[in-house]
Amino acid sequence: MQLTVAAIGQRMPTWVQTSWKEYARRFGRGVSLQLKELPLAKRAKNSDVEALRAREGEALLAAVPAGHRVIALDEKGRQWSTPELASQLETWMREEHGVCFLIGGPDGLPAICRKQANDVWALGRLTLPHPLVRTILAEQLYRAWTITQNHPYHRS
Repeated sequence: MQLTVAAIGQRMPTWVQTSWKEYARRFGRGVSLQLKELPLAKRAKNSDVEALRAREGEALLAAVPAGHRVIALDEKGRQWSTPELASQLETWMREEHGVCFLIGGPDGLPAICRKQANDVWALGRLTLPHPLVRTILAEQLYRAWTITQNHPYHRS
């Protein structure tokens, strides 16, 4: 199964790149974690933020691989515990070709992405910096996968 993260923003700090690579390499055969970084729409002093978000939303949706289930990450989404995420992942591994997670830019995820997503997921009620979201998402997907594999990484 292919897990893809489409995220607005490029040139992340080294710690983000390092943590992403570390978690992505840990998945076993049959599961891969891939990242599609998309450019942030150029902002100027008097930019129309909604138009920029709409452009970013179009880019995010265009980055979704064909046949993938779409999960939008948004603070207003449904929250899953780690065991609930593991259960979701198990279902996706059985029923889906792949899953694509959408992460918006600094101005948030456009409504079109939430509307077209199969699910809207909140990592929590806190507002998190977008670079940190990538690391948290990669770690939680890895943790959920280890639960499905009865791997000792997750100790509850």
